[in-house]
Amino acid sequence: MYQRELQHPKPSPVEHGIPLQGTWDQAFDDVDLLSVHHPYAWPIPKWMKDLRIKEWQSFIIQDEDFYLEAILSNIKYYRLAQVFLYDKLTREHLRFRKIIPFGGWRLPRELSNSSISSKSYGFFFRIHDWLDADMVKVDLDIESTRKRPSFTAHLEFDLAREKTTPLVASLLFADRRPMYVYKGFGAVRGDMVYGGRHISFNPDRTLGVFSDYKGYYPYRMQAKWCTAFGFDPENRRYGFSIAENQARETFQNNENALWLEEKLTPLPPVRITMPRGVDSDWVIQDVEGMVDLTFSPKEPMRTAFSSIVTRSEYHTPLGYYNGVLVNSDGKEIQVRNLWGLGEKLYLRV
Repeated sequence: MYQRELQHPKPSPVEHGIPLQGTWDQAFDDVDLLSVHHPYAWPIPKWMKDLRIKEWQSFIIQDEDFYLEAILSNIKYYRLAQVFLYDKLTREHLRFRKIIPFGGWRLPRELSNSSISSKSYGFFFRIHDWLDADMVKVDLDIESTRKRPSFTAHLEFDLAREKTTPLVASLLFADRRPMYVYKGFGAVRGDMVYGGRHISFNPDRTLGVFSDYKGYYPYRMQAKWCTAFGFDPENRRYGFSIAENQARETFQNNENALWLEEKLTPLPPVRITMPRGVDSDWVIQDVEGMVDLTFSPKEPMRTAFSSIVTRSEYHTPLGYYNGVLVNSDGKEIQVRNLWGLGEKLYLRV
């Protein structure tokens, strides 16, 4: 069975100007990818290096009735804030998207106690990373318009509740062009008000995944992600976050994670295929017998953005996962109609 070592914590994914490769079980003290020496074959100034680094923080939470995801990203040529709420019972949804050319926020280099926020007329979004206290706090406030009801949320990822092990990885696109990712899984508590309705999230039945990404992503970036979580027939918490991207040597290290209760299993590399297109069934499989899933999109979603210097196409359908997962203890998890997200991104910038 596939095994991957979880290394002891390091202060940084860059040592003496050289990016590390590996998988860890604790966040870095400082992630400064600008400290990488000579990421390209030719010398370039620091401001050009900075333009090549993409970074974002995102979260997904859900219970039996609601699904909520949001992202703050810094693509350097523009910044993006996006919020999506879906009512599973009524199939109503709220979507908010804001693009800021150049200017704007810069994401923090550490997660111990830092924050990032975006605010404008009628909109406020803040993520407070506070891993020193084993939590991540999220505040959202979107004012109503003629086409959209108001929305407010105050949420806490309680990472201490189950002491779930996070996945932290540093991967390479080229010898000195790395990407870093932190993924945390845990219970979520909080409240939201949507269209005049007050909804409370019970941490006994609400779960979430929080992610932090930075990387020297290729000029033509292509990636796919599959994420879902919930409770198995034995009422155990489980979740997975699986990706296929352009990193090399992904058998040794990748960002694929499976959680069962507090235990993390680093998963092998996978192939994510869409034989009949993005709106039909996705097939997610490895060659080690640990991942065999099908994702059936039910709520297709697509966003696109294009300008002189950039182009993006981002598919984010919601739907159901079915299949089998196996953790490092050899325990099979039967995945049956588990609600989750599929992502397919093309970004040229």
